[in-house]
Amino acid sequence: MFGNHEFDFGVDHLEEQIKTMSFPWLLSNVYDRFTSETLGHGVVSAIIQRNGLKIGVMGLAEEEWLDSLGTVDKNDINFIDYVERADQLSAELRDKGADLVIALTHMRWRNDIRLAFESKGLDLILGGHDHEYGVLEVNGILIVKSGSEFRYLSKIDVVMDQDGVLHYSCEKVVITKELQEDDEVKTILRGYTDNIQHMLGELLCHTEVALDGRYSSVRRAECSLGNLVTNAMLEATHAQVALLNSGTLRSDRVHPVGPLTMHDLLQILPMRDHVLVVEATGQLLLDGLENGVSSYPALDGRFPQVSGIQFGFDPNRPPGCRVIAETVKVQGKSLETDTKYLVAMKEYLTKGKDGYTMFSGCPQKQDVENAQVLSTMVINHFESGQIVSGMKRCKSGHKMGLIKTSCHPSVSAIQSSKSNKIKPGEVGVAMVPGVEGRIFLVHPEGQSESEG
Repeated sequence: MFGNHEFDFGVDHLEEQIKTMSFPWLLSNVYDRFTSETLGHGVVSAIIQRNGLKIGVMGLAEEEWLDSLGTVDKNDINFIDYVERADQLSAELRDKGADLVIALTHMRWRNDIRLAFESKGLDLILGGHDHEYGVLEVNGILIVKSGSEFRYLSKIDVVMDQDGVLHYSCEKVVITKELQEDDEVKTILRGYTDNIQHMLGELLCHTEVALDGRYSSVRRAECSLGNLVTNAMLEATHAQVALLNSGTLRSDRVHPVGPLTMHDLLQILPMRDHVLVVEATGQLLLDGLENGVSSYPALDGRFPQVSGIQFGFDPNRPPGCRVIAETVKVQGKSLETDTKYLVAMKEYLTKGKDGYTMFSGCPQKQDVENAQVLSTMVINHFESGQIVSGMKRCKSGHKMGLIKTSCHPSVSAIQSSKSNKIKPGEVGVAMVPGVEGRIFLVHPEGQSESEG
């Protein structure tokens, strides 16, 4: 059964990986608008024979799952209600001789429970998406969720009695270091770990702009590297503003014009940071910017890198009063303190870290389990940029769902390749932007200058 993270690197990548596998991936109720087939060409249903039983299986997702697909636009897929689809497929599988019908699901508990209550042909529901272990019997149907990260297994025994009635029992198996390792699996894993050096050399982009990641730059001023990462955040989340604490950027060097590799990206973003979208008022956003510049000119990791917003500040004013309110613009329009804005930021900041306490109480548009990882956003930014600029062909039609609108008023075209510029009048973003005046100093006499 496909989960949301199978789509983290796009439909094209997923379908290429599936070709290397000897088992089917199931998806029964989500269809691709471009192909009229299931998304990712998932198998709709199948019958497996085990110990004299014919076992019918299907894969069902909830509608909310569509919002967690970071590289697929919800408007490009068609959803069929999972109960309706379960009833249809259960009948078909029974007609084909299935003794037992199992739904593999990627849904929250409430939707698995609804499926058990309302479906008319299922025997067993094996669920994912929720990360905690749990077993529940609803309407005579056993729902089993085995948790995440391979911390547990569920051993389910199914026995058919003389009257043809199925009986179930479930045993929770905790995965610990005391369990004997499998030599065959170890060999498979070694093949991947031995290939890491090759993977680190993978080319992400050929840049025409040097990316300044020095602490002395990123912790005091707008920088090209910060603009690159926050652009990727904005594209991936479709928020209005992206805010990043500059302490996230860890390479402390200038990445010169030329090839940028996976090794470079791991130097820049070595930590696995989840990006969330919060709903914040303009006043809270202004308070956040004030916090970001409060320690200037100290090399403080709270200094902001931003996209979708620009602002000026006077470092001669006392902390908390440095941002010049009339200079703050969101998507080219003056900030309104009572208006609510969608702001993309690391989970770290939503917890009030680095002094960003003003965001700790803001409503979050999704939970961490459905959030994308920052480094993955940047990888997909390069991938989609190559597709949009014509440097790479998109086979599936899903152009990563990322590059759609300009992140900054000054950006008008993809700059990654002089020979692949967007035509006049078209909207794009800079795949590798320069310094654009998103953050600037305002002198006491009212003059301003870019910090870049």
